[in-house]
Amino acid sequence: MKIVIQRVSRASVTIDGKIKSSIGKGYLILLGIGVDDNEEDMNWLVKKVVGLRVFDDENGVMNRNIQDAGGDIIVVSQFTLMASTKKGNRPSWIKAAPHDISIPLYNRFCEALSTAMGKPVGTGEFGADMKVELVNDGPVTICIDSKNKE
Repeated sequence: MKIVIQRVSRASVTIDGKIKSSIGKGYLILLGIGVDDNEEDMNWLVKKVVGLRVFDDENGVMNRNIQDAGGDIIVVSQFTLMASTKKGNRPSWIKAAPHDISIPLYNRFCEALSTAMGKPVGTGEFGADMKVELVNDGPVTICIDSKNKE
């Protein structure tokens, strides 16, 4: 699984002209699910997201996690994160998990993140044409790959 975490001062997801999810301060997370991803990858990422310390403390140092900062989260499925651009100029999606794997894993990721946060997590809609708006705070943008635990 690959995620892009963007620390935001606000974010929203709109589908067919209607706002599906909206938050103030927090994270907008783009989630890509690969063909060999599983519950272990999901659980590792959930723990990493909740523990990540990228919010300022009283001294202006990035030392607080999302819960300490009172932030919220929106998770948007993003199969294009799994793109392979090794050959030519047209990306290959062969590394992206098919719907029968990715939809349940996306839903479980959102549920596990909601449980870990102790509050609901906003979502997009899997496979929908979404308009994602955000104000990146910082900017702070972090990419994490569960297969490359650095």
